[in-house]
Amino acid sequence: MAENKVVLSKKDRISVCFRSTFLQGSWNYERMQNGGWCFAMAPAIKALYKNKEDQIAAYKRHLEFFNTHPYIASPIIGVTLALEEEKANGAPVDDVAIQGVKIGMMGPLAGIGDPVFWFTARPILGALGASFALSGNIMGPILFFLGWNILRYAFMWYTQEFGYKVGGSIAQDLSGGMLQKVTEGASILGMFIIGALVNRWVSINFAPVVSSIEQAKGAFIDWEALPEGAAGIKLALEQYSALGATGLNQIKVTTLQNNIDSLIPGLAAVLLTLLCCKLLKKNVSPIVIIVALFVVGIVGHIIGLL
Repeated sequence: MAENKVVLSKKDRISVCFRSTFLQGSWNYERMQNGGWCFAMAPAIKALYKNKEDQIAAYKRHLEFFNTHPYIASPIIGVTLALEEEKANGAPVDDVAIQGVKIGMMGPLAGIGDPVFWFTARPILGALGASFALSGNIMGPILFFLGWNILRYAFMWYTQEFGYKVGGSIAQDLSGGMLQKVTEGASILGMFIIGALVNRWVSINFAPVVSSIEQAKGAFIDWEALPEGAAGIKLALEQYSALGATGLNQIKVTTLQNNIDSLIPGLAAVLLTLLCCKLLKKNVSPIVIIVALFVVGIVGHIIGLL
């Protein structure tokens, strides 16, 4: 039996890793990255399943909903490759188990990718390349291009290989608690990061004016009394630093959003996020939620609420 065991070669895994670069190539609002995921898995499916019916079943299995950060998908791909390999060799790995691993890991890990890549690695490399470019050195854009692509591809390959090795252990312990521990650990980390970023990603501004108060002299910047030229600009900046945003105008306007922020900053954003999560749990289509948000936003702006 061991002689007939199907094993994914390094060439197959490299091909999968390269194809995962195009994970968002056919992104859609219904199943999001499912087309790119299936495209990435194609070399492995062809290598593992020689029967056409088995290949079709595998393609259908991987056309289910999937969405995460495009680079963080690599360890999930690695784990999935190991599960598919075990399934191809007769292990009791069903479609539900494979989809469960993908769903269990994609959500929590999605929140890790943006802080690591978009908010840390890319700005650092961009600043480094810009420092060369500002001095007229052609190495600026070249350094950024090479540094970014080497970093992301190295991360994708090594995390995919790590997931592939760990995935074999998960496949042999599906009845145990390893899968639960993996998804639970990823959930804790991912939910912590996502929770911290909700206020950054979700923006709601309630426009109704609660009060308009005329401020006393000295509590606002008297623009007409400022001297001309650089001296006036310097004085305005000094006064702004001391008075804050409320000192820009003589009339201090307090909106409903100002009052909400003074109580619990970001409360509306959190509540909206929780509402969307609840609707998704009730199997409301993401497209319906997106359209509803557009409608509420437009109507709210027209009537002066948002």
